[in-house]
Amino acid sequence: MPLSLSTLGDQVGVVCMATLPIYQRLEAHVLAGERLHGDDTTVPVLAAGKTDIARIWTYVCDDRPFGGPAPPAALFYYSRDRRGEHPQTHLAAWSGVLQADAYGGYNKLYEATRAPGPALQALCWSHGRRKLFELADIAESARRKWKGAKDAVISPIVLEAVKRIDAIFAVEREINGLSAAARLAVRQDQSRPLVSALEAWTRDQRVKLSRHDPVAKALDYMLTRWLAFTGFLDDEGSV
Repeated sequence: MPLSLSTLGDQVGVVCMATLPIYQRLEAHVLAGERLHGDDTTVPVLAAGKTDIARIWTYVCDDRPFGGPAPPAALFYYSRDRRGEHPQTHLAAWSGVLQADAYGGYNKLYEATRAPGPALQALCWSHGRRKLFELADIAESARRKWKGAKDAVISPIVLEAVKRIDAIFAVEREINGLSAAARLAVRQDQSRPLVSALEAWTRDQRVKLSRHDPVAKALDYMLTRWLAFTGFLDDEGSV
């Protein structure tokens, strides 16, 4: 039996209202977390004569990597655009460690005068590595070279950067699930020398590159925000 769009819309609305108390409990649980992972992704939305690009904002609390007792959970919000006012509204009453990418819409959350207190910026290494990893994609480079692209050669700087970052990731995989204190001890002993060597090597390579070089831009993404990338070395709980 065919159903009208208005009927289907009403049914979705009824389900949303019926499950609202569950959502509110989930929201309270996630926003009680001391550490959140934040990210957003695109969602195509039908509009008059076109398709708009909306956003799904995700906030995840998961303390399992350092033995935290709270159950993991993910909270989702929707918006029709990517304006910074959205995460600022979502996290208006929250403060803690926010692990995310370098999206400027989060910046007001980090301001020292913010109430109820500034969020602590912990930039995501996966986002930083991804910019380099894409440049190190051998298969994609081969395809572009076959099509005649002149910039399809993979830079040895990119390959070495990915290798060095992967060594830091390897340490994190080994300490996953350990207590916060144990993770901190390993980071001080093993990760800090790797990170210090990576910084020195990266800065040395960066001065050899033009500011318009894609490799330089990928390196600058991390170098210009180095403190926010390396705060995890002194934080027991960051992941």
